[in-house]
Amino acid sequence: NVEFALTHWKHGGIVGVLGYGGGVIGRHCDHPQSFPGVAHFHTMRVNQPAGKYYHTDYLRQLCDLWDFRGSGITNMHGSTGDIILLGTHTPLLEEVFYELTHNLETDLGGSGSNLRTPAACLGMSRCEWACLDTQEMCYQLTMEYQDELHRPAFPYKFKFKFDGCPNCCVASIARADLAFVGTWCDEIRIDQDAVAAYVGGELKPNGGAHAGKDWGPFDIQKEVIDLCPTQCMSMEGGKLVINDKECYRCMHRISVMPRALRPGKDTGLSILAGAKAPILDGAQMGTLLVPFMRTEPPYDNVREVIENVWDWWMEEGKNRERLGELMKRQGFQKLLEVTGIKPDPRHVSEPRHSPYIFWKEEEVPGGFERDIEDYRSRHPK
Repeated sequence: NVEFALTHWKHGGIVGVLGYGGGVIGRHCDHPQSFPGVAHFHTMRVNQPAGKYYHTDYLRQLCDLWDFRGSGITNMHGSTGDIILLGTHTPLLEEVFYELTHNLETDLGGSGSNLRTPAACLGMSRCEWACLDTQEMCYQLTMEYQDELHRPAFPYKFKFKFDGCPNCCVASIARADLAFVGTWCDEIRIDQDAVAAYVGGELKPNGGAHAGKDWGPFDIQKEVIDLCPTQCMSMEGGKLVINDKECYRCMHRISVMPRALRPGKDTGLSILAGAKAPILDGAQMGTLLVPFMRTEPPYDNVREVIENVWDWWMEEGKNRERLGELMKRQGFQKLLEVTGIKPDPRHVSEPRHSPYIFWKEEEVPGGFERDIEDYRSRHPK
């Protein structure tokens, strides 16, 4: 029966709270006379605290509010952040919004063609590997970009995510239009005694996470060195040697041997651009835009990159075109031009395979016109 294959939920419509264009996702039933209890079933997105830390009193107040003015159904959390409050009627939206902002000191999140609610990992509050204060940066940029978060003016959605290290616990590399990933630019710190303890079986690899099964003795060559994407490690004279200039900072060896290895002390962040799930085009991972940048509040150098990207995307982006799709359409070189970032060898993942830098005539001494005989006199075969 075709009737059972159809949904009676209608998504959209102009519903929201006064002054905001985002934060509320309209849901309507197309048979309100038959089902008046769910004639409206709007979703409200609520901005989660950085790192998703909660006090139990707050959670109780939130649930009491939604039991009283909504369906009582929540989603903690949506796939990319937000407290999701599922199901309420249009007249109750302003009442919920007032309670959230005045009594719970909480704002709505983002929905629609705007900046979506920024999300961060636990960062320095809990993680020994964090190279970036993700919670502080998430908070500061959330407060800075309130208009962009609540008043849709973009071609489509735009996501910030903040990861304290390349382990990427909020999956910024896979899901954020701009991913801010903590990293370091000096040498990895090595405790050679601890390396020997892992090799000798005195310390369990992976923090003991694989202890439920007998995997056999730890093999540093097989489980660490051979898995390095740049082959930058070796064992020499019983000691682990790392060629830090070749290191990708992938975190694998640190995760396997946390007592033996630690990130360097000269920390900052990398910025990757253009990650997304399939929309107009297929899924994309983030592309490295800023290899390394030191930053601190108020993050002026980071905001300069963000706003240059937005200026280009808002001018050139088509309707429902994410940043990554614009990058594919106009080229990575164009992104470097609009952000003022100089081309860097670290931008190239596969040399000579898919070059993206093309010289302009004004950048070439003498232009493109040249005397071939003169050239060959200086460059004989």
